Amino acid sequence: MSTTASKYSKQGVRVSYVSTVIGISLVLFMIGLVIGGIFGLDNVQRQAKESLQGDLFFRPEMSVADIKQIEQELRTWNQFAEVSFISPERAIEEFSGTDQEADQILSVFDGENPLPPTISFKPKAAFASKEGMASIKKALLRAYANQIDEVNYDKSSVESVNLGFKQFVFLFLAVAALLIIVAVAMINNTIRLSLYSKRFTIKTMQLVGATAGFIRKPFLIQSIYQGVISSMIGLTLLMTLFFAINNTLESIEVSYSWQSFLLLVGSVTGLGVLISFISTWFALNKYLRMKLDDLY
Repeated sequence: MSTTASKYSKQGVRVSYVSTVIGISLVLFMIGLVIGGIFGLDNVQRQAKESLQGDLFFRPEMSVADIKQIEQELRTWNQFAEVSFISPERAIEEFSGTDQEADQILSVFDGENPLPPTISFKPKAAFASKEGMASIKKALLRAYANQIDEVNYDKSSVESVNLGFKQFVFLFLAVAALLIIVAVAMINNTIRLSLYSKRFTIKTMQLVGATAGFIRKPFLIQSIYQGVISSMIGLTLLMTLFFAINNTLESIEVSYSWQSFLLLVGSVTGLGVLISFISTWFALNKYLRMKLDDLY
């Protein structure tokens, strides 16, 4: 009879441990999804900013060789993510869209290409703002005052990219904060329920003379293991989801730099261990302070 009771007791402990790990894993998956979304949003914002384009138009006396020389010089500037020379032939192809339309345009001008050679540039994300683009324009006109005729870029696109992302970031952070608060509360509740089944064991150890530190030690070590294992499971689910998105949706690509990826892994693992440890600590203190009659 005692053997059967011991068997069921051990099974109950294992089931409790597994259910706690699964519960924490799912919550950490949700937290990781929020953190990954923040990092991914930052990457999307950077890509959107660096997709903005400006064009340099030169004075008529400038030759193609001179313009290409300026292109090489601009490639060394730290304000630009990309600089490229646009020949008249390429310009008319991009402007018209098809060879037939390009031929029609050339026929209107008696076979002469009306578009001049230009330089196209894309700013780095740090300079893709109203002030940043204005400073680039000022620097270009100052450095090449006798060569550049005009610096052109779409001011409305620059403003809309920055304003749109600011509004979206504030909304996303508000939702993320709410989700993380709910997630922390769920982890705390899961651990409290797990320790509730061990409240008599805790009180028995205390009654036979065990110190609070001695009682806490195995539970806190177990909480660290739970946090690490749960983090690994949560991150596995998260990476599986990102892989599925990249292979299912062509219009969306979830990508991270190594720095962002390591920060994501470290954040989820650190939060898993920290929340599990703190929740276990406070739950243990609750049962250590309770009187024996209050445990029933």
